[in-house]
Amino acid sequence: MLEALKGDLGAGPTASRARQGLLVVGSFVLLLYAIEIINTLMLHSLNGIFGLRPRTLSGLLDILTFPLLHANLAHLLSNTLPLMIFGFLVFLSGLRVFVTALASSWLGSGVLVWLIGGFNVTVGASGLVFGLFAFLLLRGFFNRNWGQILLSVALFLAYGGILFGVLPTVAGYISWQAHLGGAAGGVLAALMLSPRRPRQAA
Repeated sequence: MLEALKGDLGAGPTASRARQGLLVVGSFVLLLYAIEIINTLMLHSLNGIFGLRPRTLSGLLDILTFPLLHANLAHLLSNTLPLMIFGFLVFLSGLRVFVTALASSWLGSGVLVWLIGGFNVTVGASGLVFGLFAFLLLRGFFNRNWGQILLSVALFLAYGGILFGVLPTVAGYISWQAHLGGAAGGVLAALMLSPRRPRQAA
C-alpha cells in the first residue's frame, strides 16, 4: 500500500502535502460535525430547508447544500471514516485534483437525485464518498500509472463492498441515486484529469 502511494505521486508524498491534506479534509469533516450539532439542536429542521427535494425549482439550490446535512449523528459517523480516507488519498495528488474530484462527485450526486430521486428529502455526504472512491479506483487505469492501479486494487479489496450501494435493490432508506450519481461524477473527474494523449496521424 505504501509503495502504491509512492507510485501515486512519483517521488512519494511530501510531508507538507500530507499535512495540508489532513488539514483540508479534516476541516471539511469538522464542518460537517459542526453543522450536525446545530442541526440536532434545531431538531434537524435544517434538513427540511436545505435537504435536496427532487424535481423542484428550489431543489436545484439544494444541490449545493444537501451533502452538508445528515439524518442523525449515526448517519454522519458512517460517512466519516471513508470520507477522511478517500479524501486524503485524493488530496495527495494535489489541491486541484481534490477540488475537481469533490466538486464533480458533489454535482453528479445532486443532479441525479434531483432528476430521479424519490419523494423524500435527501441529505448526506455518501455521494461524495462514492465519488472519491470511484475516482481512486479508475484514475490509475486512465493515467496508465501502475502505482495508482495498485492503490485502486488495494482499496477495492478493502472497500469494494460499498459499491452495492449504487444498486436500486439496497434498503429503501438509502439513496442509491446519490451513490450512483456521485460515482459517475468521480469517473468523470478521473477522465477530465487524465493526461491528454497525442493524436496519431492517419
